[in-house]
Amino acid sequence: MGTLSVFIFFATFGGAQFLSTGGTASWLNIAAELAIIALPVGLLMIAGEFDLSVGSVVAASSVTLALVSGTYGAPAIVGVAAALAVGLLVGFVNGYIVSRSKVPSFIVTLAMQFALAGLTLGIARLITGSTSIPLTADPVSKAIFGTLIAGQFGVAIFWAVGIALVVAWILQMTKYGNWIFATGGDAESARAAGIPVRKVKIGLFMGSALGASLVGIIQTMLYNGAQTGVGQSFVFNSVIAVVVGGVLLTGGYGSVVGVALGCLTFAVVNQGIYYTGWNSDWASLILGILLLVAVLMNNTFRRLALSSGTGKSKAKK
Repeated sequence: MGTLSVFIFFATFGGAQFLSTGGTASWLNIAAELAIIALPVGLLMIAGEFDLSVGSVVAASSVTLALVSGTYGAPAIVGVAAALAVGLLVGFVNGYIVSRSKVPSFIVTLAMQFALAGLTLGIARLITGSTSIPLTADPVSKAIFGTLIAGQFGVAIFWAVGIALVVAWILQMTKYGNWIFATGGDAESARAAGIPVRKVKIGLFMGSALGASLVGIIQTMLYNGAQTGVGQSFVFNSVIAVVVGGVLLTGGYGSVVGVALGCLTFAVVNQGIYYTGWNSDWASLILGILLLVAVLMNNTFRRLALSSGTGKSKAKK
């Protein structure tokens, strides 16, 4: 309902340009890249954890691909594999530290965000002497990761739809999905029930970083090169989309449909403001209000759910 209201609002004030093919492509492309990261981040938040390192993973994976297949001339498949491996490694380290040390994931991944950003910048300057690394992708790799259909719609849209279907299947049709909800609801009870909480969390952190790596690959192929500072906007944008999509900050509740709608809402607001002719500064205000309303609504729903559960238990007694 919220997504539809936001869309109608900007369709009304943005006019024909917002509803045109170019206007639709502008927010769909943003929503797609955001969803590729936000969907696995949403799973992680359902399990009660955060990942603030996705921005640096996007940059690190992008630079890795550009270095391996651009600077050193390796086949694109090798560069893509190396970029994905970087993401999986970062995700594993995040998950391992969080599950072993009991340090909040907010702190661990924030530290990783800064450390990985510095490492990426340092390596890029050391090898190339620049923060910009060119890459000329072969036609097949370009078509798979970095092409624009009809010159406007990014292939990332198809990647996002595919990932949404996979994540929905995992969450709703497998025991792993039940483990995710149980872990976010009460990790100790889940552990007592025999759920491998530590492995679940490590796997989710790896999935989150893998999504960020894929976005890094897509952007590198699309723009024919890598920049060491790319991806930083995803750090909080992914969390905003997930929260607006109805995932509880405390974990234990959320849906793929909600996260997808959250990404669409974010993208429509982010791009729609330009078609209204208003000052683009208002976009941040609208996003801030949406986030606050979403959090307040989430807290309300959580209290209602808890009170409902308490009422039922009393009735049984």
